[in-house]
Amino acid sequence: MKRTHLPLNGLRVLDAAARHLSFTRAADELAVTPAAVGQQIRALEDLLGVVLFRRTPKGLELTPETEAGLAALRAGFLEFEEAVRAMQAGQSSSSLTIAAPRDITAKWLQPRLAGYAASQPDLKFALVAADETLDFTEANLDLALRLAEGPGENEGIRLGEASFVTVEAAEGGPDHRIEWPGCPKGDAPATIRVADAGLAIEAAANGFGHACVPFLLAQADMAAGRVRQVGDAAPSPLAYWLIAPLPQWRQKKVKALVEALTG
Repeated sequence: MKRTHLPLNGLRVLDAAARHLSFTRAADELAVTPAAVGQQIRALEDLLGVVLFRRTPKGLELTPETEAGLAALRAGFLEFEEAVRAMQAGQSSSSLTIAAPRDITAKWLQPRLAGYAASQPDLKFALVAADETLDFTEANLDLALRLAEGPGENEGIRLGEASFVTVEAAEGGPDHRIEWPGCPKGDAPATIRVADAGLAIEAAANGFGHACVPFLLAQADMAAGRVRQVGDAAPSPLAYWLIAPLPQWRQKKVKALVEALTG
């Protein structure tokens, strides 16, 4: 059903003026000038085709037309307030839905989420696997973590350096290349192809050869001595980004999580 366009600003002014029976006091409540209140009332009268107030020696009086609609108008504003509170409830909830590739979830995100959750015992997480067609609205997401050149159309913050490193087993390994979708090309023959960079690190740790992977993804395994770096890190246009559309990015719970993950 097509909805009638509602002059909400004018109706809000009408409600204030009807409560105070004074354009001046209505203007004070709305932080505008009495002239602006008068203009809104006149515009509303022109639109509706009725007279809303009459001036008498005692001051303003409501017309019968105004009295007929005032109760429904105020009930409508109460419904609007309830709708706003219901929409804002999600911002204060303790549930966060995060989309990320499986490898960065396992290697980087989960350990940090665990630490954050320990300080926020009421917090609940829903982790979903990200794909190239990720839709924040359809998937009801609060935040996503992506390997990309930038945040795209979303708000975002880069995690660490935009660089790749080549890793192999701690005790060394054969001069064979481990492939994964999106990995940089190399000259050495590929002995194994895996689904993502996290599995490539595992393959390197198990002695299959060397894997070129994002530094952020390999950092913990290098620090733990599971793999070692071969050669220097190479700059890359790709980096891991925390991203979200502006409405989600502005939520307090998202801001707190982003600060915890990047602090």
